[in-house]
Amino acid sequence: MGAATADTTSNHGTHGSAELPSVHLTSYNLEIRDQDGFVGDKASRGAFVEHLDALRRHLRKTGDDPLAGDTAAISKKDLDELLLKGEPHEAALVLSAIESFAQSLAFVIRRFIKLKSWAPVERIAIGGGFRESRIGELAIGRAGIILHTEGREIDLRPIRHHPDEAGLVGSAHLAPSWIFEAYDSLVAVDIGGSNIRAGIVELRQDKAPDLSKARVWESELWRHIDEEPSRDAAIKRLGEMLNGQIRQARKAGLRVAPFIGLGCPGLIEPNGSIDRGAQNLPGNWESSRFNLVDSIREMVPEIGEHETQIVMHNDAVIQGLSEMPGMQDVEHWAVLTIGTGLGNASYRNRTKPKRKDKT
Repeated sequence: MGAATADTTSNHGTHGSAELPSVHLTSYNLEIRDQDGFVGDKASRGAFVEHLDALRRHLRKTGDDPLAGDTAAISKKDLDELLLKGEPHEAALVLSAIESFAQSLAFVIRRFIKLKSWAPVERIAIGGGFRESRIGELAIGRAGIILHTEGREIDLRPIRHHPDEAGLVGSAHLAPSWIFEAYDSLVAVDIGGSNIRAGIVELRQDKAPDLSKARVWESELWRHIDEEPSRDAAIKRLGEMLNGQIRQARKAGLRVAPFIGLGCPGLIEPNGSIDRGAQNLPGNWESSRFNLVDSIREMVPEIGEHETQIVMHNDAVIQGLSEMPGMQDVEHWAVLTIGTGLGNASYRNRTKPKRKDKT
């Protein structure tokens, strides 16, 4: 029942670092196990499907299952529709699955906060694809109520940005300070087990110096899972996406920084290699002969006649960083991303909390 994570006490490399511009990363990519396997799997998107399917199997015994077809094939959009406009027994079934999943999410959070790096956490942002649905929002809210009724003062909140955009916007918080003096945008990449997204993040510091108004100016999504490419083919496609995004942004008059923020699953080594956790990506990304940062630098050596700087980190870490402007009233906070698995990271702000008055 141990936990594996990045060595946040000694890892000061450019990539996967614990020392970020505005926060100290106290942990990420934790792998907590119990007798059933990885604890995080109990709060994945697949876990919700299992809860709903278990309820349906029970109802089918008496012929009362109100839904049709395979449970895994029912989209989040369809479930949201059933919840809002379905017959009472259909909505009740979805609500029952939400309750079961919320109990599982609360269980997982209890396990996390037993760890030293998570024990001081005051607030958890919940992201990932499951969060964008109404069923996901209700499950998050219900899990928060469960924890509060147990006397655990932990605030759960859905990530403010759309999960697809949060994974790009968070890269702005990896960038060195010199970027913000001369540029109004930067390049970001979010690599996942199903999709690769590349885009331009508009910093909009004239509207909010703390980057709370940063947004995705434009992005391109490629569902590599539909094509099952080789690793080299996937990298080549990513290079085309990046160069296309940069050309469009500069054509539109944006001052694009010579910087790429790169989010990828797994444990990130200081040299830009991936130690483990990238098994859902196409091909072998954990090979000692492959370096993702070097591969991208070869395809995008310069941006605007300046050498490209790349900073790579875990995708959940970057998604969590998008919430940093709204976390300044606490000292310790964390992120969980609910998707194929459960991404996680915990942070400690460098500055003292700006507590909000409770009136």
